[in-house]
Amino acid sequence: MRVPLTTRDFLDRAELVYGDRIGVVDEPTQPAPSLGGLTYREVARRGRALAAGLDALGVGEGERVAVVSHNSSRLLEMLLAVPSHGRVCVPVNFRLSTEEVRYIVEHSGASVLLVDPEVDTALAGVSAPHRFVLGEEYEQLLDFGTEPRPWSEPDEDATATINYTSGTTARPKGVQMTHRNIWTNAVVFGMHMQVSDRDVYLHTLPMFHCNGWGLGYSMAGVGARQVSIRKIDGAEILRRVAEHGVTMMAGAPAVWNAVLDAAAEWDGEVPGRDQVRIVVAGAPPPSRTIARVEEELGWEFNQIYGLTETAPLLTVNRPRAEYDDLAPLDRAKALSRAGVPALGTRMTTSESGEVLAQSNTVLAGYWENEDASADALDGGWFHTGDGGTIDEGGYLTISDRKKDVIITGGENVSSIEVEDAVFSHPAVAEVAVIGAPDEKWGEMVTALVVLAEGETVTEAELIAHCRTRLAGYKLPKRVEFRDAIPRTATGKIQKFKLREGFWQGQERQVN
Repeated sequence: MRVPLTTRDFLDRAELVYGDRIGVVDEPTQPAPSLGGLTYREVARRGRALAAGLDALGVGEGERVAVVSHNSSRLLEMLLAVPSHGRVCVPVNFRLSTEEVRYIVEHSGASVLLVDPEVDTALAGVSAPHRFVLGEEYEQLLDFGTEPRPWSEPDEDATATINYTSGTTARPKGVQMTHRNIWTNAVVFGMHMQVSDRDVYLHTLPMFHCNGWGLGYSMAGVGARQVSIRKIDGAEILRRVAEHGVTMMAGAPAVWNAVLDAAAEWDGEVPGRDQVRIVVAGAPPPSRTIARVEEELGWEFNQIYGLTETAPLLTVNRPRAEYDDLAPLDRAKALSRAGVPALGTRMTTSESGEVLAQSNTVLAGYWENEDASADALDGGWFHTGDGGTIDEGGYLTISDRKKDVIITGGENVSSIEVEDAVFSHPAVAEVAVIGAPDEKWGEMVTALVVLAEGETVTEAELIAHCRTRLAGYKLPKRVEFRDAIPRTATGKIQKFKLREGFWQGQERQVN
């Protein structure tokens, strides 16, 4: 017997087994705040009402529904419900500029665009055949009086979501995640992290980012309570942990650095000690940060490695029983590795040292980009673009990034895109953008600039110029002026030489 693996499985089980349990807790402006949150039965009911509303609009199977939103119960219900009825959800980074959002909406061919009230004005010029603001307009879209049309032919290989990711080009690529990709990631991730119905998960990770790493599906499938947090703040995270009895969170190292800073000012014992486990990815954190999380917060540290193209789980590094007797820094060093392949994943490295992977979590392809798809999946392996080594125990250590991407605060930034913005200033003759090590952000977007003859401009003026062209997180945080930028005989910028001055003494060339 073969039954298609689809995203609907997670919400169906949550409704059947945990229907009366509060499943989603959100901000006061979201649905049902007076009830303390939404039960899983209500989440499922709202998902069906959304599907019926899209039916009434004439939005057919396979059509794209784009949403630009902060973390919210509405975004979560869209990730759960839109694909479950045969459509494709396109979650978009709310931090992107208007032009970037417009490109994604147009490139994906979205029939419906849903926008958060906070970004509605900024995105006034971005449209789709049907456009709604999350809030009263969105609630009017929901049709609770009509049973939605069932998906005519559920297919686990159908595209469920398209997640746009920055790469080595200025234009983002749309990663096609199938139902099978998402299902496999959610179940395997949940198994490795030992997720259960006793868990309370705080969405410190943006839900738009790789579908919140798929953990919203994992949690729904086992009936765990999910708490949404709209904006990340270290002290607020600690308050939510105390208020809701949070047991699990996920995010980039910058999130946990903010929590560590807030914990130093916290009045009384830090909440969640010996109760919370965190999952970290986006950049390999320093051993010192890992040790501080476990010693100062008393939280269990787990690390994974993956990409948007892999749903994201490829490797996992959990505190094994063998680590129990290690000294804190030795334990932290063991946990600083990217980890071993997750169940069902195979990994190797190419002759050039690039990390390659095979897994049911690997993307089907890039939306409307056959060349990029062929390159990424060449030879039957997914080419990660990262350099690394795999030891005899199967542990992967990331040493360098082949792709010209900077990961800052867990977000991918195309260095080429930033270079284009800097170079558009008339005083700039040459520019190279690299990631420099930074304790808070992992990597700091750093622009190395050669000025045109006779021109002058300050660091602040260049950053202000870029602000009109880039999302805030993509802006250069540092500008250094140079007399020249090293190039090869063919004129290619030698970024490895530029990085040497910043990464000297570091074990790896990513952070």
